Amino acid sequence: MNFFFIFKKEFKLYFSSWIAYILSSVFLIMSGYFFYTDLNFFILWGGQDLSLGMWQYFFNDVRFIMLLMIPLLTMRLFAEEKKTGTMEALLTFPLKDGEILLGKFGACLAIFVIMLALTLLCPALLYFMHNIELTPVAAGYLGLLLIGSSFISLGTFISSLTEKEIVSAFVTFISLLLFWFIAWNEAAVNELLIKILLRISLFDHFSSFANGAIESKDIIFNLSFTLFFLFLTLKSLEARKWRGFK
Repeated sequence: MNFFFIFKKEFKLYFSSWIAYILSSVFLIMSGYFFYTDLNFFILWGGQDLSLGMWQYFFNDVRFIMLLMIPLLTMRLFAEEKKTGTMEALLTFPLKDGEILLGKFGACLAIFVIMLALTLLCPALLYFMHNIELTPVAAGYLGLLLIGSSFISLGTFISSLTEKEIVSAFVTFISLLLFWFIAWNEAAVNELLIKILLRISLFDHFSSFANGAIESKDIIFNLSFTLFFLFLTLKSLEARKWRGFK
């Protein structure tokens, strides 16, 4: 399949440079640090529900790390192709725009899944030492996977709009921050508006996963968010063809 050709090419590109190794190392180190500090907090403040309460802190901390790391993962997807001039050649190949997009998105998502899988060392260690409940852990990781997919789809779209990788990373980061802060100041808006803002807030749709619960509305929201920005990226690629690659 043409999709797999693009996927394999993009996946190899991540490991042919420093980006996959550095980001994976930083992601694992920061996750390990937050795991240690969160666990230490619950040990010092005895009586807490370790099987559930601690994971709320840990998964929210990992979500924060993703906010920093994912813009660096997605910044090169299309921006690098434009900068080097290979984007035009790629779009003239017998490849559908959808195949190019899914190949690039899939490769970036695969790198993220590898990074996320590395952090499983933390709950695995705790499980073998204390035989903890795994249901909240499974719910939290499902939430991280879904919100990570949403982050990547947004970053992919922004990367398709510019040829500067740093600009792509910065705008993606600011956009994700906006989705984080969008419903923070509840006192500044009326009740109807805050309900609307909460419906489109990425981070409010993650809270149930962090609390160990899986709700269909949160799954649907993240999948819809991902598909929406992939659709916008596809339209961005089509518009570039209409403009004659200018």
